[in-house]
Amino acid sequence: MTIDASDRAAVAHFVRVCGSGVVATVGRDGAPQVAHIALTATDEGMLVFDAASDSREARSIRERPHVAVAVTGADTSVQLEGRARITHDEERWRLGEACSERFPGSRALDAGFEIIAVDVHGVRIHDASEHPPRVIDAAWT
Repeated sequence: MTIDASDRAAVAHFVRVCGSGVVATVGRDGAPQVAHIALTATDEGMLVFDAASDSREARSIRERPHVAVAVTGADTSVQLEGRARITHDEERWRLGEACSERFPGSRALDAGFEIIAVDVHGVRIHDASEHPPRVIDAAWT
């Protein structure tokens, strides 16, 4: 299944269908950190997930907001890079509702949890359904 890496809606649809991924952050000591996350996306391609306020991914994002996220389907993987941020006020509620809608029973809007938005600036699609596998890159501005 080839996805156009420059098509934000198509990438967002893939992320929503898969529903989870791995986020990579950089810890205080400079070491890489990864966490498996439940993940959704807006139609514009913004990634959205929740994390406990005291989790290492939330702590790392507060200090070093550059992240990479990998989402994998059957033959396709999508790698996304961007700048993450802890949301507040109306945006927190709006995106938290999107998380709760995608994941019924989610505690995303509970006290002690953060809603994290990732503004994506780079996408790489790896499509292994073709031989040889196809790699497609796109920069989002």
